Amino acid sequence: MKRQPSQFAEKAANYFKQDYNCAQSVLITMQEYYGARRNRLIPKIATAFGGGIGRRGSLCGALTGAIMAIGLKHGSDKIVLMEKEKAYEIALKFYDQFVKECGSPFCKGLIGYDLTNPEELERLRKSNVREEKCSNFVKKAVEMLINLEMRQNSAH
Repeated sequence: MKRQPSQFAEKAANYFKQDYNCAQSVLITMQEYYGARRNRLIPKIATAFGGGIGRRGSLCGALTGAIMAIGLKHGSDKIVLMEKEKAYEIALKFYDQFVKECGSPFCKGLIGYDLTNPEELERLRKSNVREEKCSNFVKKAVEMLINLEMRQNSAH
């Protein structure tokens, strides 16, 4: 029996609670969902994407983790554009849906903290933002991507 998107969303939230960052949590979970062989590069490759790319507050780590997961499943190691089109198509759909449902693609816009500012980073650490907001973005990213994948598969 296939597990439901909500079960994987909870797995992602559990990784996040274990102090994996948002990008790592989404990528590890999607690696498991895809049934991809364990690889030491995951979650390593997603590390610097946390906090909106190195705490810059840029693209949300849950979003970038999902985009990396799309590459894991649909990416190509060829330089032929046609080999990349499916990944581009799914990434664009996911990005647009994430922005529509979450309100912004940017970490700083989603959580309201400038993580490059030591005082704001400390305030974030003392707040419940990770549990109240970030954990939900991680769960939402996983659910959205799994649902998108299921729609893609049923369309083909």
